[in-house]
Amino acid sequence: MRLDPKRIEKMAAEYTSAWNSGDPDKVALHFAADGEIVINRGEAHSGRAAVSAMASGFYAAVPDLKLTCDAVRCASDHVVFFWTFTGHDTDTKNPLKVAGWEEWDIGEDLKVQSSRGWFDAEDYARQIAGN
Repeated sequence: MRLDPKRIEKMAAEYTSAWNSGDPDKVALHFAADGEIVINRGEAHSGRAAVSAMASGFYAAVPDLKLTCDAVRCASDHVVFFWTFTGHDTDTKNPLKVAGWEEWDIGEDLKVQSSRGWFDAEDYARQIAGN
């Protein structure tokens, strides 16, 4: 299946808006019912409830999280979504600016079937500590 890049760009913009809404269920709705996300080779968050819980964790850690879509690339049914988020850590109040990406396998319904997310966790921890 070949995805229409214009439809993917629209879907990526809607996904970005979902993150910026602060509503974890809106984020989860962009995933297939049995979709999953894995971040930095960590635990798989499988199913919309688990994706919603993962997003809730980010909102708890960074309550003023704002996501930008930096770029989107498509190849067949595979998409790479490049992003940057900014905000402040809940505990330290230190400013954060974290860049990363998600590699998506997309269904015909434009729902994410699987996502592999990546960011520099050491840099994230350094920013939280204020170093």
